[in-house]
Amino acid sequence: MPVYNKLVRDSIPQVIESTGKECRTRILEDDEYTHELRIKLKEESEEYFSAQSPQESLEELADLLEVIRALAATHGFSWEQLEGIREMKAKERGGFQEKIYLIDVSEV
Repeated sequence: MPVYNKLVRDSIPQVIESTGKECRTRILEDDEYTHELRIKLKEESEEYFSAQSPQESLEELADLLEVIRALAATHGFSWEQLEGIREMKAKERGGFQEKIYLIDVSEV
């Protein structure tokens, strides 16, 4: 019997049961949940870096977004607040569309 001991998406137990298998789960306390989300963020990031195709990369990015949304909520913020901060930073500092790579900075 495989042992996972990890945070999974909300419908995973039903998906497992629909295949005729059984699983054991438990609901995490808030501090455990935040800790496990941080672990999940790293896991999903590693899966993104291991992706072998553009479609797989896109799916892993979607997983990262889902974890980021959940983490924002654990800190008491909504997705809209997070997006607002992202927009403010993009307005003040720009985004990454121009592909600028900083080599060094010197005093003048």
